[in-house]
Amino acid sequence: MSSADCPTRQLRRCRASSLWNALAIVSIVLSIFTAIFPAALYAQNSNSTSNSSSSGAPAPVPTPQVSPSQVQTTAQNPVFGSVPEAKPTPGVLSLTFSDAIERALRQNLAGLLSEYSTIEARGEKWQKLSDLLPNLNGSVQEAVEKQSLEALGLSSALFPGGAKPPRVIGPFDYFDVRASATQRLFDWKAIQKYRSSLVGESVTRFNLKDARDLVVLATGNAYLQAIAGAARVETALAQVETARALYNKAVAQQQAGVAPAIDTLRAQVEYQSRQQQLIAATSDFAKQKISLARVIGLALGQEFELADKSPYQAFPIPDLETSLQRAYSLRSDYKAAHDRVVAAQLESSAAFAGYFPTLDLAADYGDIGAHPGSLLPTYHFFGTLNIPIFQGGKVHGDVLKADASLRQAQAQMADVRGQIDQDIRNALLDLKSSADQVEVGQSSVNLAEQALTQSQDRFSAGVTDNLEVVQAQEALATAHESLISSLYLHNLAKVSFARALGRAEEGVREYLKGK
Repeated sequence: MSSADCPTRQLRRCRASSLWNALAIVSIVLSIFTAIFPAALYAQNSNSTSNSSSSGAPAPVPTPQVSPSQVQTTAQNPVFGSVPEAKPTPGVLSLTFSDAIERALRQNLAGLLSEYSTIEARGEKWQKLSDLLPNLNGSVQEAVEKQSLEALGLSSALFPGGAKPPRVIGPFDYFDVRASATQRLFDWKAIQKYRSSLVGESVTRFNLKDARDLVVLATGNAYLQAIAGAARVETALAQVETARALYNKAVAQQQAGVAPAIDTLRAQVEYQSRQQQLIAATSDFAKQKISLARVIGLALGQEFELADKSPYQAFPIPDLETSLQRAYSLRSDYKAAHDRVVAAQLESSAAFAGYFPTLDLAADYGDIGAHPGSLLPTYHFFGTLNIPIFQGGKVHGDVLKADASLRQAQAQMADVRGQIDQDIRNALLDLKSSADQVEVGQSSVNLAEQALTQSQDRFSAGVTDNLEVVQAQEALATAHESLISSLYLHNLAKVSFARALGRAEEGVREYLKGK
């Protein structure tokens, strides 16, 4: 509506109405655009993802590093998830360290995903092989046709005497039974892609081995954390009993008139503090058991108890250079990175082979006739040499992409080598420092126990008040916590060293037994 179509006194109203209509149209267009654009973007990303995953070397399952100091979820890292068993075991399950590892290797999500990726890579290999193998087909056909000769360009000049051909012939029918075969005799691109898929299958096998090592590391960490949690509960319970005895003695001495009320209040505060510590330790231990059950795939609601403890076993510190050489020869992630480079090289060769000609062979043999009772044998044989001349830059683009993928694989291999060096050095440092911490922690506990005994004797003799006893209790609690943490770190260092070497499945049981 324009201003000329409106009366003068309604001009402003018409202009406002036109403005609102224009805004409404713009709003509708923007709504449609915002609805379509994300969908198109998602489709584009999906196509890019599918194209990148269709290369000869299947994308490996990520192999995340397990950090005991980080709290992660299954969505962030599949090694912290699992497929739980269907039914719980009746009663309370006695769970050993070895049993936990075996269950985790069967049920952990990271291991299962890696196993499925291996099967997927095997399917990719067969798909690439099919391009090099003959394809055989059989067909049975019965047709009824009616043809226009004018549409085929047949005129009277093509017939003797200038006879006018019929405009339409038919209907007529025929019966054809035939077998056909095609074979690509030479296609260097398909050959290189098949070789790349073979290496890609090897990559997934190494990824599976590496994922199992990570599962062992995560299981060992969770089990050792639960053991440390159980030790904290036992220590907290013992400290509660000691604080209760001190409180009862302070109450008795106050009632007897030989100790002030401040001693009773101080002992009561210490007693309640130890009760709070016990409550927190019990809750943490329960959560650690839940995390352990989640990692190893126990049935939902399964009750279990830890059958193994974490006694200290001295561990000789290995040589750095020897450990590095063993890790380079054993680590599955390093072998997978090397094979990814080989697969990328084959993919680069396959991309460049897009400039090469291909040679195909096709043949068919069968019987054809007006009806099944009047068949005559016929055959066709074709040999085709396809020579690419101009493909619009497609091959050039494939070569650029393959070269970039090769450079990425080489950079990742160099990074994995550096990561191995870091893992070995960190593991050796952790072994040395945690062993020293255990020795200091054991000595600190012994000294703190002696100090507590002497302060209790002094308090009982009336030489001092119970402030000295409370301080001795605090020192003993701190010493016990340091020792528990040191034992946990030392055993975890053994597990981490086995993982750093690339033999977690075999080494964990040996190292934790002190062999």
